[in-house]
Amino acid sequence: MSLEWVITILTDNWPMFLRGAGMTLLISIIGTLIGAAIGLIIGIIHTIPMPERGIKKPLLKTVNGLLSAYIEFFRGTPMMVQAMVIFYGSAMAFGIDMDVFTAAIFIVSINTGAYMAEIVRGGIISVDKGQFEAAQAIGMNHFQTMMNVVLPQVIRNILPATGNQFVINIKDTAVLSVIGVTELFFQTRSVSGNNFRYFESFFIACVLYFIMTFAITLLLRKLERRLAGPANYSMIGGLPMQVVNPEDTEHKIKE
Repeated sequence: MSLEWVITILTDNWPMFLRGAGMTLLISIIGTLIGAAIGLIIGIIHTIPMPERGIKKPLLKTVNGLLSAYIEFFRGTPMMVQAMVIFYGSAMAFGIDMDVFTAAIFIVSINTGAYMAEIVRGGIISVDKGQFEAAQAIGMNHFQTMMNVVLPQVIRNILPATGNQFVINIKDTAVLSVIGVTELFFQTRSVSGNNFRYFESFFIACVLYFIMTFAITLLLRKLERRLAGPANYSMIGGLPMQVVNPEDTEHKIKE
């Protein structure tokens, strides 16, 4: 590898690399947020108590079965294949002509939603059952219990896994080049095709991917620390705690 070529390629083509990195981040952020929302909704539905009788029981079973099929399908197939089927297959089979950006957001979102559904389910299961029982004892229904008691804890608990999924999405957007999305990998391939310096061009792409993923990791770790709160609290009612020395107390008693 020639350092001079790396500098030359970066100097001549930095707008293309910048546009590609920006597109990668945009698709990853939107796809992760929508996927997390999908996962939360599925997690809530999966934990609805099954009624003993009535029409709600078969309806809930049908919905859970469809959601489970969705999760298993998108977790069990590569995103590249999903992109080809959704973008090209929907146009051929149903006449749906999506632009590449909309298709990219849709593909990343539904793929992320399948993984996030399992992450959320694990987070809900990790909450102590006594909290569910306590919420029901004071008259809360399932939705109120989830929104007021369970989900605030779940969101904090699943933040590391969500951050990991975000990092994965940044890297996996590279497969969207098969449908013509001008993300970082697509732009790097165009640059390397122009100068035939593949090693140097993709080395720059590696550095850019690392910078994005490392920066996101640091930001999420900082957010985790803020949500966790301090390890010990020194404030009561907005006023500092007064630390009393036991020896001083004994001395005052004797006086």
